[in-house]
Amino acid sequence: MFLKLLGLCIPCFIVIILKSKKALHMLQQNWYNEGWRYIHWIFKNPKKVFLTTDILFFLFLFGQTLDHEILLFLFFTLYSIIAIFTYYAMKNEQTKKPLVVTKRVRRLIYTTLICYLILFIIIRMIFKPSNLYLYITLIGAACYLQFFVIWIVNIINKPIEKVVFYYYKIKAMNRLSSMNNMPVIGITGSYGKTSSKNILADLLNVRYNAFATPKNFNTTYGLINTINNYLDKFNDYFIAEMGAFKRGEIKEICDLVKPKYGILTCVGTAHLESFGSRENIQKGKFELIESLPSDGIGILNGDDPYQRSYQLKNNCKIVWIGIESEEVDIRATNIELSHKGTSFDCIVDNQKYHFETKLLGKANVYNILASIALGRELGISMEQLMIGTKKINVIEHRLELKKYGNINIIDDAYNSNPVGSKMAIEVLSMMPGKKIVVTPGMIELGPDEYKYNQEFGKQISEVASDVILVGASQTKAIYDGLLEKSYPKEHIHIINDVKQAFPLMQKLEEKETYVLLENDLPDIFNEK
Repeated sequence: MFLKLLGLCIPCFIVIILKSKKALHMLQQNWYNEGWRYIHWIFKNPKKVFLTTDILFFLFLFGQTLDHEILLFLFFTLYSIIAIFTYYAMKNEQTKKPLVVTKRVRRLIYTTLICYLILFIIIRMIFKPSNLYLYITLIGAACYLQFFVIWIVNIINKPIEKVVFYYYKIKAMNRLSSMNNMPVIGITGSYGKTSSKNILADLLNVRYNAFATPKNFNTTYGLINTINNYLDKFNDYFIAEMGAFKRGEIKEICDLVKPKYGILTCVGTAHLESFGSRENIQKGKFELIESLPSDGIGILNGDDPYQRSYQLKNNCKIVWIGIESEEVDIRATNIELSHKGTSFDCIVDNQKYHFETKLLGKANVYNILASIALGRELGISMEQLMIGTKKINVIEHRLELKKYGNINIIDDAYNSNPVGSKMAIEVLSMMPGKKIVVTPGMIELGPDEYKYNQEFGKQISEVASDVILVGASQTKAIYDGLLEKSYPKEHIHIINDVKQAFPLMQKLEEKETYVLLENDLPDIFNEK
């Protein structure tokens, strides 16, 4: 009877595997439940977790009096149907970034298998045919609660992950210390980190061999991976992008890489929800500058009141950059923005230098100024920096201009924040022809999230001919902002899948059309 039970449970095992894949995907995108993000996601998405097809499992609660053979047949049939529905639902689900099967994910899979193996060993040891209903109930309940099973497995694996983390951390620290002639440059801020990192690498490579963290490797884990697997002893400088979701994380990265130079792009509202307050963001970002040695150099933005007002707790050299403020060391003036790029004059020591770049938007002027300031401190002449700026590569998904058929796409899909989204709208406003905005809105802005998105809607109303909102619930505030400005409803298009935006764009396009793709939320925010 036990072997027969195992055989008839195969469809249920298939459902468990499919649900485990989904749960691991969400766990990974929620930073393995750091700050209880995974649990918060579960309770914010009841349709995806609790109202799935295997909710039919509860029908078995009324089957206690059924004959065993009938009970097993119904169990097999029901879960065969559930397995088919679950498979096709996941197959048709919108996925922008699939589950990455890292070593950590593999360890979670192994632990999950061991947990289920232990469950079946226990059932085998205490198996009695008269208790068949109880065993089926246990298996069905585990299947239904698989998202919580993965959460428990993640907790079980925490000690293992700590040991693995410290092993690779020590390895990275030893490797970096063996390259003690390679200065480290840290870059952090609420936004603009990746753009600044790539711009600085391009400018430093005019004279040196600089290496920047690849992709979006800006966490402690990412930096450890970079040092152990990518960094070369022949590099002259190591540029480390530093991301954070709470206070102390930048300090942790600085203790690992020990930067001598640092760039703070801007203190904004990105990840306000996880930081808790604007003050915490300010203190968290300044952990980079306050980790610099006395002979180090920090580059700060003089137009940012949260940088101007901060009282530094160390005495490294500070170089101020800015556009609006005149009380800075390096200032950009005569900024000219167009759909072809950006040009500006850079004032240094009362001398004027003219810079041109293919990059779009005022935000990139700040990023270039910061790189000019540090490059100059590291011995690169202004003439070399002028040449290097012309050759800066366009940064992927950061106001990147590309073609989709006859449509001009302004791809600003990577993350979004109130200041960055406003600047992206300014870039769109400079383009000729019809203008369309595609956006799912901004996230992780704490209690002011609705206000910021509503204001974004108002900004869009002044520029765009049509608006495509991705996710009715997520974009409610933008919709309200548009209507507040009397934006015509017939030009507001609401979809649940970003893939639907592209054929819709083609229906809306005219002879010359520019489409701004502003923000691209991870899969955890899918409403489809």
